[in-house]
Amino acid sequence: MWLSKRRSAGMTTRRWDRDDYAAIGGMTTRRGEQRPLQGRIVGECAVSLWGLRSEERIRRQLRSVGIEVARGDTPSDPSDRVLLLRADRLYDLRTIRDLAARPGTLLVQPEDGESAAVAAHVPIAVAAFAEKALLGERREPIPEVAEIRTEDLSQAYLAELLKSEPVKTIAIRADRRVRLERYLFDGSYKGVTDLVTKFVWPAPARAVTRACAQHGITPNAITSLSVILVVLATWDFAYGRFGAGLVLAWLMTFLDTVDGKLARVTVQSSTFGHFLDHGLDLIHPPFWYLAWGLGLAFSSTPIGHAAMIAAVAVIFVGYWVGRLAEAAFRYWMASFSMFCWRPIDSYVRLVLARRNPNLILLTVALLAGRPDVGLIAVAVWTVLSSIFLLVRLALAAVHRRRRPLEPWLDDPVVAARSPFSSSRAVDEAA
Repeated sequence: MWLSKRRSAGMTTRRWDRDDYAAIGGMTTRRGEQRPLQGRIVGECAVSLWGLRSEERIRRQLRSVGIEVARGDTPSDPSDRVLLLRADRLYDLRTIRDLAARPGTLLVQPEDGESAAVAAHVPIAVAAFAEKALLGERREPIPEVAEIRTEDLSQAYLAELLKSEPVKTIAIRADRRVRLERYLFDGSYKGVTDLVTKFVWPAPARAVTRACAQHGITPNAITSLSVILVVLATWDFAYGRFGAGLVLAWLMTFLDTVDGKLARVTVQSSTFGHFLDHGLDLIHPPFWYLAWGLGLAFSSTPIGHAAMIAAVAVIFVGYWVGRLAEAAFRYWMASFSMFCWRPIDSYVRLVLARRNPNLILLTVALLAGRPDVGLIAVAVWTVLSSIFLLVRLALAAVHRRRRPLEPWLDDPVVAARSPFSSSRAVDEAA
């Protein structure tokens, strides 16, 4: 093998959160000065994916973790280190993030029976040798640089997207463009989510995401439209126009899928967009049910004021109890979502009393001519869902006394047999 045989001893992986990003972009010199880690793109690639050339995609990915691509005239210090990425490769953001935190590393993966160098984080003094290794022009080991496989650098479990996905860089070729774009889209999808988002929206969302990317429509524009649809749907519900309100509500839930996927495939995620999207998702559902209850007064099947208030109160309390149970698990029990603890949690999440499953109940009730039953069904399902979450939280507390909690999706072999893994998409793209 032409690459260094050394492995990093005792290497472990860890879960990252947003607070870790700021620590990646800089390093301390021997004089205690903080110098930024430089990024450098090796080679060229003429293939565009989702409207982005590879070089621009890598620049955006690097910028998202606080690293700027060095210009040719950028002065360097002997203590500087550089992150080298190949232009003809698709990188998972966790690969870039984890490699940036591990200096003195040459990242390799098996291809065509050989070990191919796909990225590196090295001292500036040996950057030229590392570049030759990435281009396949060097066969000797690089001094003071350890070889690490992609699967050893990062864990398969993706906490941000609640799924398991094998770690691998993928070669970009023109004849693979369709498969690679499909891989990027599938990779942007959450693994554990509700049944509508997971099984109904992917195909139409991919088409709309493509149209938005082609016409330069930004994710924040889609999210802003979702805000308007939330308000309009609430207004229609409150005045008993349930059919029109449901059309707007379902359109909003669809766009809620599109904006996140558009942000990820075009690498346009922003703090404002993240706050707006997740804040909207958290706050608006209970107010839809309140408006639905108020709108029943205008329907042919009104319910008593006391019964309506009771049903809406149960929904509000049950909704926030469930949300608090999720938060308690993540911040007190483990560093991952409670829906990824055991398979039962992931499967129950498909139908748990969240917005989309509840909209199914309301839609079926309206089609049956009983919107009042729809509100009661949402209330009952919310109570049952909250009880399930509280029981799971209690069980987690007991289990944690014996040993730390771990997500079942951490095991890529087990996860690959479930619908919560992207292993098939990775294999098809590669």
